[in-house]
Amino acid sequence: MRSNLPLLGITMGDPVGIGPEIIPKALSNPRVWRCCQPVVYGDAKRLSAGVASTGVRLHFSEISSITEAREGKDSIPVINPAAMDTEKLEWGRPTPISGKAMSAYLNAAIDDAIAGRVAAIATGPINKLALKMADIHFNGHTEILARRTGTRNYAMMLAGSRLKVVLATIHIPLEEVPRALTAQGISAIVSLTDHALKTRFGLPVPRIAVAGLNPHAGESGLFGSEEERTIIPAIGLSASQGIAVTGPHPPDTVFFRASQGAYDAVVAMYHDQGLGPFKMIHFDDGVNTTLGLPIVRTSVDHGTAYDIAGTGQASPESMVTAITMAANQAGWLNRQYIPQPARPLQS
Repeated sequence: MRSNLPLLGITMGDPVGIGPEIIPKALSNPRVWRCCQPVVYGDAKRLSAGVASTGVRLHFSEISSITEAREGKDSIPVINPAAMDTEKLEWGRPTPISGKAMSAYLNAAIDDAIAGRVAAIATGPINKLALKMADIHFNGHTEILARRTGTRNYAMMLAGSRLKVVLATIHIPLEEVPRALTAQGISAIVSLTDHALKTRFGLPVPRIAVAGLNPHAGESGLFGSEEERTIIPAIGLSASQGIAVTGPHPPDTVFFRASQGAYDAVVAMYHDQGLGPFKMIHFDDGVNTTLGLPIVRTSVDHGTAYDIAGTGQASPESMVTAITMAANQAGWLNRQYIPQPARPLQS
């Protein structure tokens, strides 16, 4: 273990998903060890089962607290706050136990991040059904992180080397998107994007493009009125704050132009508008990072993949990139957040 590197927390995610496999694979990549000293929040037995399915040569050992994380020499430290019997868990089959366990891993990592005991966290995939089975009524990581950190204004960024996309709306039906969009809301997302690109990605003057909602960005009202009524006022509001923002751009061209270097990020109006182009480019190495939090959090840009869990087939590239991006973001921030009590998790 190299004590001069920052501690970085990695949550195992769903014990019956691909998290226990992609983490050993990722921790076998030298890129990880050049940027941080990892500590895993999870279950050493499940991680060992993941090692067995992948063929990598790693050892994991459980420790009682983060203070012991730098003491290990021949194994990777694992904090297991769940203390649940995982022996009977089966790959690809979620249970209330697996749901409670993945929630416990995440909350322990959040506690240590808020207290400044880890520099950042990278989260493995969790499953909404398993959360529901465990009677935990959140849609996913982002909502839990926002509640635990007391964050009201936050956004999801999908980040890769060629394209960064931020979503103005996330998991809502398509028919609800026009009603959910407001000038103030879009402007707030643009501000979060601008601040994150400056403080966490080291861009002094980020160039932000805002996508239109309708074909051809509305074509001056011919194909829809949302651009004139909502999106253009939002861009004007953001520009008045000194942000280098342009748009609304036609959705069928703006993502290509951004991937070619014309913009540093694109604000998309809805989930699939942004994630479709993003995953065409960064399907294996894309990263989900939450903007607006008082802690650094990144995540793999994929789910639990129950259909291949336990087979050793899952790619670790997104996890490797999530870990290195979290370490890089923590480095750009170059400061410790003031430790504060975490809010209790209540649905």
